[in-house]
Amino acid sequence: MAAPSPSRRALDAFDRAILRIVQRDNRMPQRKIAQAVNLSTAAVQRRIAAMEHGGVIAANVAIVDPDAVGLGVTSIVEVNLIDEKAATVDRAKALFRSDPDVQQCYYVTGGRSFIMLIVAPDMRSYEATTRRLFAENEAVASYHSYLALSRVKAGMELVIPDAG
Repeated sequence: MAAPSPSRRALDAFDRAILRIVQRDNRMPQRKIAQAVNLSTAAVQRRIAAMEHGGVIAANVAIVDPDAVGLGVTSIVEVNLIDEKAATVDRAKALFRSDPDVQQCYYVTGGRSFIMLIVAPDMRSYEATTRRLFAENEAVASYHSYLALSRVKAGMELVIPDAG
């Protein structure tokens, strides 16, 4: 039997402990992570590299406050496509994935095709985005926007369960 691919490798308690740390602060020195999880620095380095290679750690990024960079409009948008044919859905996914104003996008069940989060500097820019992505898109049957009044919580930190 072949060994599991890096992306299929089961995460053990050490991997999960490392993930809990790096998703809060991925700039923490690996020697400090090693001390916190009771492993050698080299072991932590190997485990992090394996999790990056396997796609468990998808990216190492800085989370920027949209207001601090002049992106004052946040909208949650529900999108309905004209049909759910694979070609229609795939084209929509490609378009939404490639647009820089779309921060998050989910293909969903429950009477909608997509739910997405869009940020823009102002309402004029937001209108241009909605025209480009939805109003002028023949694959979109309808869309509904919810403008955020305030950001109550925004984060990417996952609650990582213990190894089971």
